[in-house]
Amino acid sequence: MSNRNALGGAHWLALAASPTFGAMTLLSQMLGDDRVAALCSQAGLPSPLAGMTFMYLLMAVFHLPPWLRVIAARMEGPDRRASGPA
Repeated sequence: MSNRNALGGAHWLALAASPTFGAMTLLSQMLGDDRVAALCSQAGLPSPLAGMTFMYLLMAVFHLPPWLRVIAARMEGPDRRASGPA
């Protein structure tokens, strides 16, 4: 596998992370993470920040930069991208 192909694969993998974690956020919210919260909390009422839904939401946000770079590159237009550094 060439270095260029490996970088292309890494790019697509980076783009897949945020939507995947976003979907996991929705699924954990819809299905409820009561069982996990009961296991993880030692007090009676678990914190809303302690659940899997919040963790997946944070992971989705932390994996947004590749999408922001793609959006920024498309907003610059083809003229600007062609004249930029190689």
